[in-house]
Amino acid sequence: MSTNEGYKDLTSLTAWVRYTLYAQILIAVISIVSGNLEYQLLSDYQNEIYTSQEQAIADWVANNQRQELIETLYVIAFVVSGFLILRWIHRANYNARQLGAENMKFSPGWSIGYYFIPILTLWKPYQAMKEIWKASKRPSDWGAQDTCGILPLWWFLWLVSIFLGQAIFRLSMQAEEIHELIKLNIVTQITDALYIPLALVFLAIVNRIQSMQVRRLASANNQMQPTADSVG
Repeated sequence: MSTNEGYKDLTSLTAWVRYTLYAQILIAVISIVSGNLEYQLLSDYQNEIYTSQEQAIADWVANNQRQELIETLYVIAFVVSGFLILRWIHRANYNARQLGAENMKFSPGWSIGYYFIPILTLWKPYQAMKEIWKASKRPSDWGAQDTCGILPLWWFLWLVSIFLGQAIFRLSMQAEEIHELIKLNIVTQITDALYIPLALVFLAIVNRIQSMQVRRLASANNQMQPTADSVG
């Protein structure tokens, strides 16, 4: 039975999620450009292009300052977007229940809680998102609904980004020689490039679920309207 009186509008929160995803894409593009500049600098070191040690040191310092600024922007963007995205997932799960979805396996809390549990984080959040998608598509019969191929694509990109992030961390802990720094640079640029389709795919998911919930809410309100009119 629908209890859509408790439905919480997702419009504003969805807009903020969009803004932070756009910010991630912008920072990723900037990081790729900066990474290319760093790659060229490391290549110059490897090929012994520099004739002045002072200039080589000055360029490396400038490179590090630029990269540290971009990393700071990345951290800020990921923290803010992460908070907003988790809040969005929690509310989307909650709203699906308010629209009439019953017997959902994942509560609003656990739909985001599994992101923080080792091992389980590899598949449980994906299952929770599939459930939100189905319940938003047709709350009254959500278990029989199918999903879109964009969901497994999103999760594949997300898992790859996690593994690449771990690789970057390990490489950064041991990279000292030029060839090691070049390898770290390449893996980092690949990760930056991956963030762009990942953000775009998740943006599509957010827009689709929000749209489905809005349509279901409007449909539920329209079905209730004749009853209200007859009572009046």
